[in-house]
Amino acid sequence: MSAEEESKALKKSYSFDNVKFSAVDLHEVDMKDIGAIQKAMTALASEMPAEMARFTADDMAKTVKAAGPRSVTQSGALDKIKTMLEDNKTKENAFIVISSLASEAGSLVEPFMVSFLPACLEGAAHKKNEIKAAAEDAAGDIVDMVCSWGVKAMLQMLMVGAKETKWQTKMVSLRLIGKLAEKHPFPFSRCLHEVIAVISEGMWDTKKDVKDAAAGAMQAACDSVSNRDIKPFVPALIQAIQNPDEVPETVHKLSATVFVQSVDSPALSVTVPILLRGSTEKKTEIKRKVCVIVDNMSKLIDEHREAKPFLPELMPAIKRLADEMSDPEARTMANKALKTLQNLQEAIETEESAKSMPPDVCMAALLEVLSATVPSAPLTENTFTAFMEYIAVVISSMACDLYFDEFEWKFIAVCPYLAPFMPEQDAVNVFTALHARCYKEAMPRDAAEDEEDEGEDLCNCEFSLGYGAKILLNNTRLHLKRGKRYGICGHNGCGKSTLMRAIANGQVDNFPPPEVLKTVYVEHDIQGDLSDLKIVDYVCKLVPDRNRDEIVAKLDEFGFKNDDSSPAWIGANISGLSGGWKMKLALCRAILMNADILLLDEPTNHLDVNNVAWLENFLVSQDKVTSLIITHDSGFLDRVVTHIIHYEENRKLKNYKGNLSAFVKRVPKAKTYYELSDENISFTFPEPGLLDGIKSKGKAIIKMDKCTYQYPGRDKPTVSDITLQASLSSRVAVIGPNGAGKSTIIKMFCGETKPTSGIVWRHQNMRIAYVAQHAFHHLEYHLDKTPNEYIQWRYSSGEDREANEQEGKKLTEQEEADLQKVHVIRNEDGTVEKKIVEALRSRRKTKRSYEYEVKWLNKSEEHNSWIEREKLEEMGWGKMVQRLDQQEALRLGLAARPLTTKFVEKQLVDMGLEAEFATHSRIRGLSGGQKVKVVIAGAMWNNPHILVMDEPTNYLDRDSLGALAGAIRKYGGGVVLISHNREFTEALCPERWVVENGRLLREGEVAADEKIDINGNATPDEVTDSLGNVIKVKKEKKLTAREQKKLEKKKAQRRAAGLPSDSDEDD
Repeated sequence: MSAEEESKALKKSYSFDNVKFSAVDLHEVDMKDIGAIQKAMTALASEMPAEMARFTADDMAKTVKAAGPRSVTQSGALDKIKTMLEDNKTKENAFIVISSLASEAGSLVEPFMVSFLPACLEGAAHKKNEIKAAAEDAAGDIVDMVCSWGVKAMLQMLMVGAKETKWQTKMVSLRLIGKLAEKHPFPFSRCLHEVIAVISEGMWDTKKDVKDAAAGAMQAACDSVSNRDIKPFVPALIQAIQNPDEVPETVHKLSATVFVQSVDSPALSVTVPILLRGSTEKKTEIKRKVCVIVDNMSKLIDEHREAKPFLPELMPAIKRLADEMSDPEARTMANKALKTLQNLQEAIETEESAKSMPPDVCMAALLEVLSATVPSAPLTENTFTAFMEYIAVVISSMACDLYFDEFEWKFIAVCPYLAPFMPEQDAVNVFTALHARCYKEAMPRDAAEDEEDEGEDLCNCEFSLGYGAKILLNNTRLHLKRGKRYGICGHNGCGKSTLMRAIANGQVDNFPPPEVLKTVYVEHDIQGDLSDLKIVDYVCKLVPDRNRDEIVAKLDEFGFKNDDSSPAWIGANISGLSGGWKMKLALCRAILMNADILLLDEPTNHLDVNNVAWLENFLVSQDKVTSLIITHDSGFLDRVVTHIIHYEENRKLKNYKGNLSAFVKRVPKAKTYYELSDENISFTFPEPGLLDGIKSKGKAIIKMDKCTYQYPGRDKPTVSDITLQASLSSRVAVIGPNGAGKSTIIKMFCGETKPTSGIVWRHQNMRIAYVAQHAFHHLEYHLDKTPNEYIQWRYSSGEDREANEQEGKKLTEQEEADLQKVHVIRNEDGTVEKKIVEALRSRRKTKRSYEYEVKWLNKSEEHNSWIEREKLEEMGWGKMVQRLDQQEALRLGLAARPLTTKFVEKQLVDMGLEAEFATHSRIRGLSGGQKVKVVIAGAMWNNPHILVMDEPTNYLDRDSLGALAGAIRKYGGGVVLISHNREFTEALCPERWVVENGRLLREGEVAADEKIDINGNATPDEVTDSLGNVIKVKKEKKLTAREQKKLEKKKAQRRAAGLPSDSDEDD
């Protein structure tokens, strides 16, 4: 049974059934009882047979039990025992008396008997066997009698005994240490870091009896560790302590362990000695494994203070390995472990430490509480003083360990020792005040505030959470209060959204059921089968227990009007709502459902500044509704939340009172929530290739001139008269309110849609990477592929399949008809002929533009013609020309790396997605942030010249945002961002395209121009594939006029001979 299970079992049996409270505090004991005790002690102070002595002592102990603890002091029995211990003739009887009192009277004499333990240990080494046996029995009875949290005081005496020179005292002390471990495993384990070294010394003693006692004590001590990951290795750990040659094998076994449970001081007490020995082994392999174990275990430490006793030895040992090991990879592991230990050390120093509460401080607190609670308590009486001092010792060990279990304080540590002096209610009142006083003084102020928050409890449950084979949270606690707003923080992939979904779906163990606690998941997205409903019908369908009038009234409160001129007319289809109105609709639905808890996952995504402000005000105004919020908008968290729930490194949730600023003050390393820094994670974007005619980064490679777009069925254009341009040095932020037309402009910019009027010009070889606002739409048909498989599928045909699916790239019915038109063509010999274009084969550079090789319908390849770009566009083949340009541009972009698993995995790793997720996990199982990384990596595979991202900050955590910002700063191509995250755009983009009411205004500064390093950006002559094969890269060669004429003549000869004209020999 684990310590936790044992504690739960004990709580069921806690009671005062065996405790006798005094109805009235009687300072004087009945003289008959005093006389009986004195008579018995006088008899025992003389020589008598052992059997008679035991009978007399037992009889006297029963009298003491009936008369109470004052009978021991008022009869002078304690002084008599001390005198008897000094005389060899009465020493045996003294031990018999101690044994009888301890076993019969228990807690009534415990404070007195504990002080006799050193004398008993000394007596265990006496020459006379009778005295030795009596001393051992007395020591054992004292150990049996002592309460669980008196263990620490007992161990201090036993450890002194275990270091004595007399082997008999050592042996008995070690046996009793083992007995304490078996009897009170949890309190004992809290002292294990002090005891383990003493027991280890005993295992190396020359005396066999001592070694055997130490081995037994070590077994019991290690068994007191509740960590289930460690328990299977206890025999091996003990063997390694006894035999140093076993240390390497034990380290091997530990390194193969998957540590899941929280690591605490007892677990470290058992493993750290082995790890320290392993760090001095000769083999680098063992030393490297030590570093791996230290790193893994350190990340599972719940309370940082648990590691404090071990860091002074462990950190220098790991530092030495980091400096001395010859293997670079092993040194890397050592530095990683050292970094983890340094983080622990920093956390310990940063956190407000628990106030030390030694016995004298606890005694002062007890006296104050007694004076205030029970004024009639006999504070100056010797017996009561002795009991108060013992209570102070016991609660000191509990307070110093920050153990404030109310049951154990009440039924074990305080009330039983007050019972002989006061009624039950007075004792309980003293416990209540003393417990509160010690908790307030001992607990770090921040931790106490986190736990003692006022308000109604909605949830206080313990659970674990996993996804597939991955453990996300392990035996953690979630504590929520009504009317509070909790921001859930943690890195991408830690399980924030999984937790929220699990709560919404009722999959969290011990979480209150829906009939007790109503939770509503608030999301922008509307389910596909409901998207054609009118607004009011949609809400009626989802909230069937409310009548229509109530729903209309509530919708009106949220701004949805029964007016067809309103932007949120309740009779309009919900599919036409902007992101801000969809969020308001979702919140209205939740309020109508009488939600106790709102679950909001990235609520600010797609919202402009005004709608974010509205959402902030709404959430803050809900004093009866609790909110759980996941967002990477640090300003939103600062202004809204009352608590931060943080995913700790040890797979636990930790509750911090206050907003994000307060959290960062307490956990300085969380400052990355405010900074766009790539210190923790870095992304790497591939560099774009060279473009013909572009010798400086400031020269425009895409232009839009007076472009207008009007959606079919609309009576007016969405955007009008848009003029802009971008270059390789562009860093542009596109800003404006929701519905202003930002996304429409960008779709024209990227070629997804064609303007109704106006011109869009792009360099023929340029490549654009586009990450859409709803980034997941890129992946929705590939959820059962791995990210690696998705990118390979996307580019396996030599084209970007997703780009070809864009609306602007698809042929309309009219364009399909234009492709079949008959054209009058003048041949090279001057004749005129009617022909139909069948396909475009290739292209070649002319002085000012390109010519394209045309294959004619029902004509052989030898009759192919070269026609200018402009002519083909007039013939209706403009989109096919663009497609061939894109194929050529893509071919140039992919020349540097083959489309293999190895190279795709590297691209994904460069985007912050570990190989485990990149190649071995399906997209369906990735978090929102991880999916965004896959989309960006896929878009960047073709080495684009312009990167366009619509709301890239959605779903990315602060570290990933910092990494993205760092990659954009270093990137050699142009970047255009649409984002409501002003912090992100202002840090990166000096130029702004402000969109309002369908118009665009350019503001800010255009990025500085600079010449392109032609050699540094050139396509390599050779590349190596994943199998190590060297492949020569085919490059376009610029021909002179003479060489061009010679090539044309050669092609004509090949056609005459019936050979294809596009042979590699031509290049």
